[in-house]
Amino acid sequence: MLIERPPSIYRAFFPGAYWRFQGEEKAVYLTFDDGPIPDVTPWVLDLLDQYQIKATFFCVGDNVRKHPEVYRQLIERGHVVGNHTFHHLQGLRTKTKDYLNDVKVAEKWIQSPLFRPPYGHLRPSQFFNLRKRYKVILWDVVTRDYSRLVTAKEVFDKVKKYTRNGSVIVFHDSLKAADKMMEVLPKSIEWLLQQGYVFKTIET
Repeated sequence: MLIERPPSIYRAFFPGAYWRFQGEEKAVYLTFDDGPIPDVTPWVLDLLDQYQIKATFFCVGDNVRKHPEVYRQLIERGHVVGNHTFHHLQGLRTKTKDYLNDVKVAEKWIQSPLFRPPYGHLRPSQFFNLRKRYKVILWDVVTRDYSRLVTAKEVFDKVKKYTRNGSVIVFHDSLKAADKMMEVLPKSIEWLLQQGYVFKTIET
């Protein structure tokens, strides 16, 4: 649970970051990290179109550089995008100056006021600098679809166990996560609809 839904003590290190959105409407915020990837992202977009769902995609700048046509599909189909650094950097392992420069390089490819740190880790100096320019979006439920240590059934079980009103849910449109994500995402959408949730994008 420390990963799937970070505890309050961890969230306290990031004052002003967004983990969950409160509201009267029973809603969830479906998000995707690490794309765009030609073998994965278009499949996600087609599935979302089937359900008339819009999502928020946190894109790696170098993937946008390499696959601009897929990135354009995100925009043209009405989805929201956010910055996920240029090189998918781990904040705790990167000097603050280098990390902020990497985010700035990604800005050339991704025009968005939203930012999500890869791995959910940031040094305080990185966070407080980025908070001045971005809405820093973390999560209320991470599915762990990327992990070799969990099965597709366990990924789906996490969605059902941890989702609540206002949850920001993370899937990954990456090659590493593709097999489990493609199996679980349709089931998760169906289950969430059955529970009465509506899908919203994160406001920029």
